[in-house]
Amino acid sequence: MKLGITGHRGLPEATERLVRTAIQEEIRRHRPDDLVAVSCIADGPDAWFAEAVLQAGGRLAVVIPAERYRDGLPEDHHPMYDTLLGRATDVHATGMTDSGSQAHMAGSEILVDLADELIAVWDGQPARGYGGTADVVAYADRIGVPVRRIWPAGSSRD
Repeated sequence: MKLGITGHRGLPEATERLVRTAIQEEIRRHRPDDLVAVSCIADGPDAWFAEAVLQAGGRLAVVIPAERYRDGLPEDHHPMYDTLLGRATDVHATGMTDSGSQAHMAGSEILVDLADELIAVWDGQPARGYGGTADVVAYADRIGVPVRRIWPAGSSRD
């Protein structure tokens, strides 16, 4: 089972704890030896999900939206990004160079295309910019990839 992940970045600590718990619950629904996380491994839910799937004994497929993608992530996330990328069994790239909204959406479309199901850490609100979580969910809906939304009670974005 290939589970793609998309979600809001920059979540408050209290929401992070709630989401991490919900991610663990989601992973327990699957057999670890048959589980592949498909992730762009950005800071936040992308990395939390990838890390949790690996810890459970699953595998990781990484989608890199652009050659300069890592440079646009917070510097304190770089070690985690590098570790997760090093543990990936498959790596897919868009072929784009600059890391902007177009590349992020192109990467997300590859991610959804690879997934059997999409996990969306999403508050249900419209995207704040092109390529945001709502856009990724809409793409999954358009191509028929099932979406499981994770937004635990008490979660907030800001």
